[in-house]
Amino acid sequence: MFALNESLKNFTEKGQGTAARLLDRLPNFAKESLAKRLDYPFIFPELDPLVKCMMAAQLKQGKSGFITLDYQQSRKQFELQMESIKSKPTAVKYVQDLRLPLQSGTVFARHYHPTPNKKLPMIVFYHGGGFVVGSLDTHDEVCRLLAVHAKVQVLSIDYPLSPEASPAQLIQSCEDALAWTYQNSRQLKILKNRIAVAGDSAGGNIATVVAQRSVKKAFAPQAQLLIYPVVDFKSRHPSFYAYKEGLVLTERDIDIVTELYPRTHNVALDDPLVSPTYGQFLGLAPTYLITAGHDVLHDEGEIYSHKLRQQGVKVFYQEYTDQTHGFINMTPVSHRAKKYVIEVSEKFRKFWDKHS
Repeated sequence: MFALNESLKNFTEKGQGTAARLLDRLPNFAKESLAKRLDYPFIFPELDPLVKCMMAAQLKQGKSGFITLDYQQSRKQFELQMESIKSKPTAVKYVQDLRLPLQSGTVFARHYHPTPNKKLPMIVFYHGGGFVVGSLDTHDEVCRLLAVHAKVQVLSIDYPLSPEASPAQLIQSCEDALAWTYQNSRQLKILKNRIAVAGDSAGGNIATVVAQRSVKKAFAPQAQLLIYPVVDFKSRHPSFYAYKEGLVLTERDIDIVTELYPRTHNVALDDPLVSPTYGQFLGLAPTYLITAGHDVLHDEGEIYSHKLRQQGVKVFYQEYTDQTHGFINMTPVSHRAKKYVIEVSEKFRKFWDKHS
């Protein structure tokens, strides 16, 4: 009981990152007890107990979801939240911020290369954040882990966010960034025909929309890594109703993103520009797709993997049953999330090698 009270005190008084790291070391039964003490009202027996505690603490503070119609404020909050859980970054030999002079306008990018004197494949990475929040910094650690454990270069793209940028502008910018990478393969020391696209959530959407649009173009990617991607703005599936409250991504978040991304710019919800599940799959690159078991987006991701497979696309699908949306951003505080991201990185590289 004393240990539990101490954990509760730590969790409410210490910085979020420090408290979560201390909590992560406790046995699962203690985390479950703590979630109960914090009155977590949702019954998710298979959910990672650390996530339960963190969600319970947020609800206690009156916080829910990650985005509001005051999107400027949401951007600041997301940056602060990611900053608050930061720990020592994974070491990568070469990390450099670049300015990409694209046809659609200049964008910034961050280049990670674990062995700078060696030619390696390249992953062009698009960060998540509902098309509205997120940056190179919020996804820095994920890109570092990917570079080190997939033994690849990563180019993380700081694309223009919505609602200031329309879906057409945002996607064009991301497609241009992929084309720029291909055109600069030699300077970037990229192995021939070894460029992939990757992203989480909204970034997974962008990666696969760009892949669909670039089929038959010289710079089309050779593989896709889609992490709990948004692929269907139009439909609602059972996972949406099962997990729409009490977790990282809520029904309200989805409604706000739908308002700020397609609706503000008069794009139909079933337009493949925003909902790739209605797009063309013929000739698409081999796809490694992962979902989180406790996620409103789970079912649409799984359905997308089946649709790809039916159209002859090589697919590897994996569900992380005990996780929720956003788990790849939890690696600084969760040993389990870190283990999963390392596993995804290693297995994606093997999958890509096998199908290249």
